[in-house]
Amino acid sequence: MGGYGILATLFIGAVAGWIASKITEESHGLITRIVVGIIGAFVGGKLADLLDTPIHGLFGTIIASTIGAVIVLYLWRVVRAPRAPE
Repeated sequence: MGGYGILATLFIGAVAGWIASKITEESHGLITRIVVGIIGAFVGGKLADLLDTPIHGLFGTIIASTIGAVIVLYLWRVVRAPRAPE
């Protein structure tokens, strides 16, 4: 998310985290949503780089961040899932 200030980064993180939590039906607080959104922005940006897909503007950044945040929440759910006794 290069080129954005700290307030814009927090805003984008909050929006992306909120959208991702609605998509994955997870319930988290504001701080967790912001952190998930910011991590999601990193993941979404790297994924876009791997797919050679440019990200333009605020809307594109929110979309990429949301996709990354959904991936982060999915991985978190997999790691957190209770294991069956062996």
